Amino acid sequence: MAVRPAWKGYLKLSLVTCGVELSNATTQNEKVSFRILNKTTGNTVSRQYIDSVTGKPVDEKNEVKGYEIEDDQFLLFDEEEIDAVKIESSHTLGLESFVKKSEIEQIYLDTPYYLTPSDKVSLEAFSVIRDALAEKKMAGLARIVLYRRERPVVIEALGKGMLLTTLRYDRTVRQPDTVFDEIGKVAVDQEMTDLAAHIIDKKKGKFDPSKFDDRYEDALLALIKAKKSGKKPPVVSAAEPPSNVINLFDALKKSLASEGGKSVAKGKSPAARQRPAKKASGGRR
Repeated sequence: MAVRPAWKGYLKLSLVTCGVELSNATTQNEKVSFRILNKTTGNTVSRQYIDSVTGKPVDEKNEVKGYEIEDDQFLLFDEEEIDAVKIESSHTLGLESFVKKSEIEQIYLDTPYYLTPSDKVSLEAFSVIRDALAEKKMAGLARIVLYRRERPVVIEALGKGMLLTTLRYDRTVRQPDTVFDEIGKVAVDQEMTDLAAHIIDKKKGKFDPSKFDDRYEDALLALIKAKKSGKKPPVVSAAEPPSNVINLFDALKKSLASEGGKSVAKGKSPAARQRPAKKASGGRR
């Protein structure tokens, strides 16, 4: 089954233009979803808009969007009026400038989409832009109107196609200082940092998304299967939430040992090392 494009338009590099389609890069099809039912009848229920003053249901043909200009005073807009609002990025992805993808902070990356040529006529120009981006190892910045909102995007080569990722506006991103400034300062013992670094080395691997399973989803499916066959729901023994570590040094040493590593820290824990030695007692009385 062909994926329905989320957007169709043109990709433009200076005077070079080609038709393109935007497709969702992710899917929610595998997600367990529940319907709302009437517990008494077992029938599914449907949502309906209710007039806030009369309390009566509103017929779909009478539904209209409104923009509040004063308290309880609205300007009314039909869907056709809103759809008629068009700007250049409604139909054209104009590559405005180019950056290295790594220069874009992760927090600004939002939703990924696949970008493909929309027809055979567009294939050559599309391929030229894609290959140029790949050769220069650069990504293009552009804008697109998607779901009635203009969004900045970054476009990069990806195999035979391209990857478009929408970006968050700077004003919508909370800067780290607004949260991290509340974190207090503490003198960290280098020996403990070394232990933590060795644990990281022991657990180092390659990113493989196929290894990630939704264990909560699996538990829901097990519940559904049991319910369907008339059996008792499976007993899921959730691990107790961990608590704060009392002796961090010992916990790090034990963690490293459990990963099959040899401790690089020798001697007593930092707390023990900092304790002043007891004075020798005097002679016998």
